[in-house]
Amino acid sequence: MNKQSNVYTVVYIIVLVIVVGAALAFTAMGLKPRQIENVNADKMKQILASVLITPAKDSIATDFNHYITEQLVVNDKGQKIGDDAFSVNVSVQSKIVDMSKRELPVYVCTLSEGDVKYIVPLYGTGLWGPIWGYVSFNSDGSTIYGAYFAHEGETPGLGAEIEKPAFSSQFEGKRVFKDGKFLPIEVVKGGVAPVDGADYVDGISGGTITSKGVGAMLSNCLEPYQAFLQTLSTK
Repeated sequence: MNKQSNVYTVVYIIVLVIVVGAALAFTAMGLKPRQIENVNADKMKQILASVLITPAKDSIATDFNHYITEQLVVNDKGQKIGDDAFSVNVSVQSKIVDMSKRELPVYVCTLSEGDVKYIVPLYGTGLWGPIWGYVSFNSDGSTIYGAYFAHEGETPGLGAEIEKPAFSSQFEGKRVFKDGKFLPIEVVKGGVAPVDGADYVDGISGGTITSKGVGAMLSNCLEPYQAFLQTLSTK
C-alpha cells in the first residue's frame, strides 16, 4: 500500500485508535478493583471519623471491621429491612421525597467496654456541589456523640470549613429529641437560637449557603430515622 495515499493514512489512524483504545480499556479494567478498594477505604475512614476514630492508612479495613459490629438497613418505621448498609446509595435515597420508601443505613459501632454508638449517613447540596457526612448517636438515640462532614467543591476558607473539626465538634452532645419532640440540629448564623428550642451550632462565617445546605441535609436525612432512634431509648 502506498504510504503517501489517503487510504493508508485513514487505515493507520483507525488501527492506532483501536490499539490505544484497547490498551486504555485494559488498563482501566485492571485498575478498577484498586479504585473500588480505595473508594471503600475512604468511606470506611469517614464513617469511623464520626465516632472520633482515626485509623492508620494500612489498617482502615481492619479497624472498620473491628469497630463496626453490625450493619442495618431500616425503614421510616424503624423496622429492619436489610443488613448491608454499606451498599446503600445514600445520594439516591436522600432524593426520594416519600420517606416511607427510603432505605436507611445504620452502622452499629462498639467501642471499648461495650459502649455502643449508632452511625447514620447524610447527603445534601452545598453552594457548588454535593456535601455529605456521618453523625453518630449515643445509645439513648438522641445525643450526638460525633460528626463528620465533607464536600466536593465548596470554597476554600469558607464553605469548605465544614470538613474541619472546629465545625463538626460543635455537634458533640447536641440532642435531637426535646420533651419527646424530634428537632434536628439547626445551623444558625450569629448564634441566634432557634425559636422552636432545637439544639444548634454556629454556621460557617462567609459560608452562608453551605451552612444552610448542612442544615437542610440534617433535616432531610435525620427525619426518617425518628422511629429508629426512638426505639434505641427503650432498649
